[in-house]
Amino acid sequence: MKATARLLLLSLIMMWGGLLYSQPSIERVEPPNWWVGMHNPSLQVMLYGKDLAGLRPVVDHDGIAVTKTLSTGNPNYLFIYLNIGKDCLPGSFELKLMDREDRQAASFAYNLLAREEGSANRKGFGPEDVLYLITPDRFANGNERNDNIESMPDKVNRSDRDGRHGGDIQGIAESLGYISDMGFTAIWLNPVLENNMPRYSYHGYAATDFYRVDERYGSNAEYRDLIGQAKSMGIRVIMDMIINHCGSEHWFVLDPPTTDWINFGGEYVNTSHRRNTIQDIHASEYDKKMFSDGWFVRTMPDLNQRNPLLADYLIANTIWWIEYAGLSGIRMDTYPYPDKDFMGRWTCEVMAEYPHFNIVGEEWVTDPAIVSYWQAGKINHDGYHSCLPSLMDFPIQHALSIGLTGEERQYGSGMIRMYEMLALDFLYPDPYNMVIFPDNHDMARFFTQVNQDIGLFRLGLAYMATMRGIPQFYYGTEVLMHSSEDPGNHGLIRSDFPGGWKDDRVSAYTGKGLTQEQLETQDYMRKLLNWRKTSNAIHQGRLMQFVPDNGVYVYFRYTDEECVMVVLNKNKEAVQLRPDRFFEMLKDYRTAQDIISGSEFDLGMDIRVPASEALIMELRK
Repeated sequence: MKATARLLLLSLIMMWGGLLYSQPSIERVEPPNWWVGMHNPSLQVMLYGKDLAGLRPVVDHDGIAVTKTLSTGNPNYLFIYLNIGKDCLPGSFELKLMDREDRQAASFAYNLLAREEGSANRKGFGPEDVLYLITPDRFANGNERNDNIESMPDKVNRSDRDGRHGGDIQGIAESLGYISDMGFTAIWLNPVLENNMPRYSYHGYAATDFYRVDERYGSNAEYRDLIGQAKSMGIRVIMDMIINHCGSEHWFVLDPPTTDWINFGGEYVNTSHRRNTIQDIHASEYDKKMFSDGWFVRTMPDLNQRNPLLADYLIANTIWWIEYAGLSGIRMDTYPYPDKDFMGRWTCEVMAEYPHFNIVGEEWVTDPAIVSYWQAGKINHDGYHSCLPSLMDFPIQHALSIGLTGEERQYGSGMIRMYEMLALDFLYPDPYNMVIFPDNHDMARFFTQVNQDIGLFRLGLAYMATMRGIPQFYYGTEVLMHSSEDPGNHGLIRSDFPGGWKDDRVSAYTGKGLTQEQLETQDYMRKLLNWRKTSNAIHQGRLMQFVPDNGVYVYFRYTDEECVMVVLNKNKEAVQLRPDRFFEMLKDYRTAQDIISGSEFDLGMDIRVPASEALIMELRK
């Protein structure tokens, strides 16, 4: 018995010793690789695994030096900062982790890649482009095999408006020919990163992995291949990013590196949405905090960008996706909600790496005084500095919607609202780089906004295609998709694109099952956008507008060589337009040709503008 007891005691001691001195392990390395020749030589590498805290990294590779190592209160994390010298060559190197006894506890290979030629000087999307906004889950199902993933609880159910419907990257890739033929030159995809949430995961705004495309859409490689295919067809791709929050099932939410990684200590407190507190010179610190630190919803924890480790992580993640995937732009979700000082730093560091890139921020207010605060070059009352090139032009969107549907009888109503909003462009450092749009994935479809009036609808399309800025249209706009049954229902707003599923009885690709009105609208938009590709006056031209008069709005886009005259007639009857009012723009031109109908006009005579139609006329000397 004594021998047995001694043997048992020895076994327990050995087992306890094994627990005390268990081998550290690495589960994640983020970013998973990097590149030589970046503008900023410093790189944060975050390691996650078991018992990594306190280990000392060692690198023996020419041009690479460890500059800083940080552990946190969580033993499962180690943050390593590297300096990658300008003379460092591409290749793989071993990064060893040494324990306190100077023994190697773990190691991993890290790859430094060569950048693609011209990567730093890549050109972002601009006024020459027309953006096509796609919700990937609702556009086209190219690969049914990835509809459901065993390890992901949210399964496909097309009968559920809020469920997953199976659209994917392959479906988008197979649609590139259609997208190009319609005249679109850039695609903005709603988020494609992993959203492994129990339900309501299709929208993509609750990321559970910042470095991984959701398997139900495809893979990282498929996403990169899509961007390459699109580029070969003259189509840019814009990535939808979220820095403000992530999904509640994100691995670093479930096991955070620090107690302040998530705002309010990881406890749910809803945001006030009072974004005006940022600019309000009278605002209390309490109200500022409730806006910027509050969570969107319980399932979207609010990230604390004031934490320097998280700030560095998010910046590296952004640059990694641009470099890895070959992006031509970023659309940043909920732009004013993160820490504003961090957002200033984020935009400036990204633009320093890619000086000709473009980023558009979402600031959903209809007051240009608030929206313009964020644009690069703005001289603000509080000295706030931003490097953000572009913003979503919600003020113009709102003015268009109420301008087209409002009565023209009172001063300040109807299309006067469109004129007045545009007159506030002096607030923006660069109004020509704003992204304009009639609707998006979060608001009633434009056809619904104009009460399914086809005349008003086409006036809106013409306005968006010819106005200053960068137009964006939501998928299905070209075939009159609407949300009239329930205008605010997101699942309905993001309905499936007709023809994107093999058993669809209606197809926007082939025209099968479309009504005559849908076919005519699709053809109208195709002609409009393909013409726009050829017009330098629209891409680079200045703008002159004339005050709307009795439901007729006239403006010009012009360069020294070209001039386009746009006439929007909101009336239910034709009008005769006297050209003498517009002499300062017409004096050097004799004739004009409408780009849709081909009709020609003598500018020395009155111009007949059909009821509820737009004339878009190229002027000729």
